Amino acid sequence: MKQLLTAITAAVLLAGTLAGCGGQQSRETGVSPESFVSIDGKDLVRPDGTKLFIVGTNLGNWLNPEGYMFNFSKTNSAHFINEMFCQLAGPAFTANFWKQFKDNYVTREDIRFIKRTGANTIRLPFHYKLFTDEDYMGLTAAQDGFARVDSLVEWCREAGLYLILDMHDAPGGQTGDNIDDSYGYPWLFESEECQQQFCDIWRRIASRYCDEPVILGYELLNEPIAPYFAEVDEMNARLEQVYKRGVSAIREVDKNHIILLGGAQWNGNFKPFTDASFDDKLMYTCHRYGGPATREAIHSFIAFRDSVGLPMYMGEIGHNSDQWQADFCQVMRDNNIGYTFWPYKKMENSCFVGITPPEGWEAVVAFSEAPRATYQEIRAARPDQALARQAMNAFLEACKLENCTVQQGYIRSLGLDPEGGR
Repeated sequence: MKQLLTAITAAVLLAGTLAGCGGQQSRETGVSPESFVSIDGKDLVRPDGTKLFIVGTNLGNWLNPEGYMFNFSKTNSAHFINEMFCQLAGPAFTANFWKQFKDNYVTREDIRFIKRTGANTIRLPFHYKLFTDEDYMGLTAAQDGFARVDSLVEWCREAGLYLILDMHDAPGGQTGDNIDDSYGYPWLFESEECQQQFCDIWRRIASRYCDEPVILGYELLNEPIAPYFAEVDEMNARLEQVYKRGVSAIREVDKNHIILLGGAQWNGNFKPFTDASFDDKLMYTCHRYGGPATREAIHSFIAFRDSVGLPMYMGEIGHNSDQWQADFCQVMRDNNIGYTFWPYKKMENSCFVGITPPEGWEAVVAFSEAPRATYQEIRAARPDQALARQAMNAFLEACKLENCTVQQGYIRSLGLDPEGGR
């Protein structure tokens, strides 16, 4: 607590010299630096001085579609899914589908439900294209990223939830696999243009939300640098420098928010980090799926956290049995590692609420898996257009919270209350 009071005092003393959201109280909002979640050693601290232990979920698929959440396999990234839908039902129909998808998949009622389970934090994966004029989810200009995040911020404020903004898909791709909707390689680490766009987008986001205490922090990249590439060591060596560029861009407009840095190779390798002191509001984020539910299984995360003396948070975990999840949540609680499970909602199970596949969806899945490398193959595989459109429209209704199935055992395994979510 002494460290916290010292930090607050220092912030107040500096207020007169910092501009805009950089540190002084905003004239427009009256929000001061003391209104934000802060860091005290390995702990996160609420504005009232109490410890914040993150427990919550990820809004995956909403603003960064992933194939498996629709029961697709081969068609597994956002641009593959969009292309398949356009082949199946036409580009105009698909553009309208995406608008309704974004309207229905996550709503104010979903956020209220999450809060009632006892969660305190939501992580929002988003695609960088939502803040550009690039073609994405039915829009070819004037993307609606800020409108979507603005709504979510309002809903989280009403519910009393913190929000982490996660750039899940970065310019050029930071991972090189389907999860970043890239072209099969982490071009971000080779391209000056992509890195500049990465910085520019984060600067714009931070400028807009610099005075928003509902936002816990900014997660600069999700799961950078998959292990498949011969140049993995070279890219690992560049990771911290790319992070420093992103942090510097954010700090030009926002000195209030925490910045989260994920490890290389699925947020699992923290050896590339050599400097934990280049910013005074850093925390780290790890991911883990599978393996034993033991402290030993995450000893490297704990050791790194202890070596830098800063918070560590499990941004993604899940897709396992209820017993495994309950056991591992206890391990994380015992070792002061907060968690947001993946994901909140998807087709069928292993989530907070499951979407029941609507009638005719099997035809959409079959088309997604069929060979479509030539126009002849597309024509041969395409099902009846009316049936396909009917199934896609039915999905838009099936994904509404009121039509989903609450996975009670899953929610209980996280230490939350599914009955409270009713």
